[in-house]
Amino acid sequence: MKRRDSLRWLGGMGLAAGVPGLGPWAWAAGTVDVIAARFGDLPAPERVQRVFAAGAPAGVLLAVLAPSKLLGWPFAPSDAARAMLAPALRDLPFLGRLAGRGSTIAVEKLLQLRPDLILDAGSADATYISAARALHDQTGLPCVLTHGRLPEQAAQLRTVGRMVGEAQRGERLAAYAESVLALADRVLQSTPTERRPRVYFARSADGLETGLAGSINVEVIEACGGRNVAAAVGKGSLARVSLEQILAWDPQVIVTQEPAFARLALQDPSWKAISAVREGRVHCAPTLPFGWLDGPPSVNRVIGVRWLVERLHPQHSALKGLEPMAQAVQSFYRLFYGVELSAAAAERLLRGEG
Repeated sequence: MKRRDSLRWLGGMGLAAGVPGLGPWAWAAGTVDVIAARFGDLPAPERVQRVFAAGAPAGVLLAVLAPSKLLGWPFAPSDAARAMLAPALRDLPFLGRLAGRGSTIAVEKLLQLRPDLILDAGSADATYISAARALHDQTGLPCVLTHGRLPEQAAQLRTVGRMVGEAQRGERLAAYAESVLALADRVLQSTPTERRPRVYFARSADGLETGLAGSINVEVIEACGGRNVAAAVGKGSLARVSLEQILAWDPQVIVTQEPAFARLALQDPSWKAISAVREGRVHCAPTLPFGWLDGPPSVNRVIGVRWLVERLHPQHSALKGLEPMAQAVQSFYRLFYGVELSAAAAERLLRGEG
């Protein structure tokens, strides 16, 4: 992509090229440029009717922003996940992905779908940008890659909303995301580092996979004022660790999205030497229709921020007067997923009962 072409297009979107040098949790409206790369001429927003999501984060982003324009899923939602989505999303086919660990859709099939736009979101390193350029060169289809870290979610919703002709909806979703992230930031900024709980994020059925410092998979923990104990290993993405290492870290809180592991940790004597287990601070986040902490790392994590900040700082003054968590779940699912959850269904979700 030529620099002058990028500047011209970004200017038309009301954005400045280049990400400003903000703090890691700065999410004020209009301060973050989320466009990592763009190849090809985009249709006018009102003409964007068919969008192909290159990977899971983009799939969730488009599902909440423009469900009628998403051509299909880049991953295969379970039946339980589909049941918690609006009718327009439940019956969408699984098409395959262009991003992630290898493409699962043939270029010929992609061309047959006739997308107006290919959107990718999340990782925006040189490898992904090069892949987007190659795809555009091969197909002639316009391709856009957006950054998708947690602090960028509101700006991402606004930018992509404008891009696909859903500016008003993008603004509503972005405003909601900003309010939740601002709540977490108030807690984070008013809690001295030494008072922030030491947290271990347990991934996988045995709980021995976790995210290192800077991993997109642990952003919710860091945003909510938790200290990721695995940061001691260094920077990176996901890593396998040993139970002995977790015992040495002795986290005060364990969070997971694996119900089987949550039960294991509370019952297995090997885990009971850990402070979090002894004190009953093993918290399992819901995963329907998408993970609240991860899986995929997209706008589905906004409700996870609201959930986790209460579990890490239950007595914080910033939480006083907030609507109960079950009501917050109902509000989020109504706005983002287009479904009406009963109070009982929201409570069951919070209890890990689906």
